[in-house]
Amino acid sequence: MSTEPLVWIVLVNWNGGDVTLDCLASLRAVTYGRRQILVVDNASTDGSVSAIHAQYPEVAVLSLPENRRFAGGNNAGIRHALDQGAEFIVLLNNDTTVDGTFLSRLMGAFHSHPNVGMVAPKIYYHDQPATLWYAGGHISFWTGTMRHIGIREQDHGQYDVTCDTGYATGCCLLTSREVLDRIGLLDESYSMYTEDADWSVRAQRAGYRILYEPGAKVWHKLSVSAGGHLSRFKLTHKFMSGFRFFARYASWYHWLTFPWLSILVNGQSALWYIFRRTTR
Repeated sequence: MSTEPLVWIVLVNWNGGDVTLDCLASLRAVTYGRRQILVVDNASTDGSVSAIHAQYPEVAVLSLPENRRFAGGNNAGIRHALDQGAEFIVLLNNDTTVDGTFLSRLMGAFHSHPNVGMVAPKIYYHDQPATLWYAGGHISFWTGTMRHIGIREQDHGQYDVTCDTGYATGCCLLTSREVLDRIGLLDESYSMYTEDADWSVRAQRAGYRILYEPGAKVWHKLSVSAGGHLSRFKLTHKFMSGFRFFARYASWYHWLTFPWLSILVNGQSALWYIFRRTTR
């Protein structure tokens, strides 16, 4: 009998049949043995569930009666996985594909370092497979901003060291039952986005480390369900959730700067979105 801990990989799907099926195809090549895949369906109407059942009968599907968005869908999946004996949980966006060794690498990092709460992989743009999207995360409470380290850089191995990082991205992260028992699940009060940073900070304040593991590799298609990388929907929800996050965790002295700088940075993103829309 295998002594590997049981890992459940949780994907949330909402009318994303094609990308979800691509993700499941890549997960079939994963080398880690004791794993179970769960797709949480947020009340899709595109035939996703029947296609998953037909093409991937080994995949468990949890169908929800309404769209509970990222946090609610993932929380439903996490609860189901824990009820089924999961020792570790991987949250994985459905608009990703993975390297076959990604899970073994994440688990290896988790067990090779003390006090680890979460591990995140190196993530690339799917349509530019050598261009980095995430090589760790940085949070600035002074400016009210968070950013991906290495974003849009060509990968030349400059971020190939396992290290502590500011936050794990919900696009793909590994955590354990022990951590979840201690810090709880994702905060569903966020309208959308920033739930991962909130979760990471809660883990850090409980004494856990957040690790970036470059040997684990994932490719991301970017905000398919939100209408694209710089859609108005995404910019609006990122600003609202981000402001909520910093209002919750900032110290009193950060309030001297972060509200104004956060508005400035998000205003620049909005202007770039408007420019792109008007020059097409």
